[in-house]
Amino acid sequence: MKKTVVSLFAAMLISSPVMADGQAVFEKHCKACHDTGLAGAPKTGDAAAWQPRIAKGMDAMLTTVKSGKGAMPPKGTCASCDDAGLTGAIQVFVDLAK
Repeated sequence: MKKTVVSLFAAMLISSPVMADGQAVFEKHCKACHDTGLAGAPKTGDAAAWQPRIAKGMDAMLTTVKSGKGAMPPKGTCASCDDAGLTGAIQVFVDLAK
């Protein structure tokens, strides 16, 4: 039992920071433009706009975010973000588009 609890706790520590970082990246660096659709950005929660992107897969979306698209510069406004933080932010968009 003790080993199971320790394993679950370790798994939470490993997985939580990526999602927490992703949520923080989303809130700080993505939300303003995507909530308003600024410069043609697909709006947060707009399933029709996000489904074609989601269909391409997480790797393709990460590549797009890292290189930038349209008015969005590489990595959006988070030049210091790593792949884990960016992937976590993308996952927020995916979850909100469901």
